Amino acid sequence: MTTQTVPQQTAPSTKKPPFYIDRNEERELRMRAERLQPSLVVDQAASFDEYVRQLMIPPTVMDLARKAANLRLASWEVQAIRSLLAPGWGAAAPLLRSILVRKAEEDDTHPPYIRVACTGKGLYDDWAEPYGFDETKQANFGSPAVLEIWPAQHYSPMHSHGDTTGIIHCLAGQLDVMCYEKLDWNATKRGLVTLTPGQCAWLSKKQYAVHKVFCPLDGGEQPTALLNDTGDFGASFHVYLNETETTGEEPVPAVLSRDSFSYIDERTHELKEFTTYSDLSWPALRAAMTHVASAG
Repeated sequence: MTTQTVPQQTAPSTKKPPFYIDRNEERELRMRAERLQPSLVVDQAASFDEYVRQLMIPPTVMDLARKAANLRLASWEVQAIRSLLAPGWGAAAPLLRSILVRKAEEDDTHPPYIRVACTGKGLYDDWAEPYGFDETKQANFGSPAVLEIWPAQHYSPMHSHGDTTGIIHCLAGQLDVMCYEKLDWNATKRGLVTLTPGQCAWLSKKQYAVHKVFCPLDGGEQPTALLNDTGDFGASFHVYLNETETTGEEPVPAVLSRDSFSYIDERTHELKEFTTYSDLSWPALRAAMTHVASAG
């Protein structure tokens, strides 16, 4: 008598972007993050253990976090950004959605997000002219402080900020931050945290320099692989100080500064370099937000 072997059904993989982990791994990584020393998150300590773990955070980071502690987006600003991110195509697309579409056309390896320079200029500042923005473009693209707008379900590639020291301060919505041991596709994941408004993650040359940021909010009813179908978003305020700005030493090469950073390509898993730039300046975004708010 011949016994027929029934082939085993392979369960579909639940490991999807951006972190490629299942629910059990997510749970373990969140617990692991709660044991990291120093603490990855700067927040009001609610226990002796949290206080001690935050006590080990470098003074420069704590100073940056303290200065940003009360920063928030006003309700009208949140609503205006949501309107500027709302789904639309062609001439009907609002400012921020138009920028996302352009960025997705130029780089289809991951869903795009938007960088807003608090000083200097943005690449798409002239796109804000229909919203009343009228300012001569400046030559400086760099900014030590940026507002980053993360549409729901969009994320960054894994990246490192070189030798900089900085903070990621949540202003609105929710943001997940995954920390890695090194800049490599197969690197060990050190911990996963969720930031809500007022909470702050940090990085330095020696600690938590490699991470990936993701907005876990609902992406809408008909999202594509690169663009969501909603105006919902998370927002964060970032400050990156070069090593010379924290130590007073001689300037470091650009590859180790905020002028560029290294990242892992989401498709090829190769190490690449990215020269930093901003999509908009703060004056351009402010003009667009004001226009939307006054029209509503």
